[in-house]
Amino acid sequence: MSEEKNRYFTITDKDGNTIEYEILFTFDSEETSKSYIVFTDNTFDKDGNIITYAANYDKTGEVLELQDIETEEEWNLIENLLASIEEASE
Repeated sequence: MSEEKNRYFTITDKDGNTIEYEILFTFDSEETSKSYIVFTDNTFDKDGNIITYAANYDKTGEVLELQDIETEEEWNLIENLLASIEEASE
């Protein structure tokens, strides 16, 4: 599978719609001992910012299975990382 193809995945929602997502990045956290994925469907909010999503996943699995982020600690970790990336790109 090509590197470009590995940057995308599709999910069928509860209404049967297929949505393609682009993987922005993945990372592992020593704090939580979990792997995370940050992705987008390349849509924008009312302020013109790209909408991003995050989940944890088992990177050793053959099939990408996303799991909900359950704690405020995990959300803070992801939000801080996104803020750092945004600052670095300015």
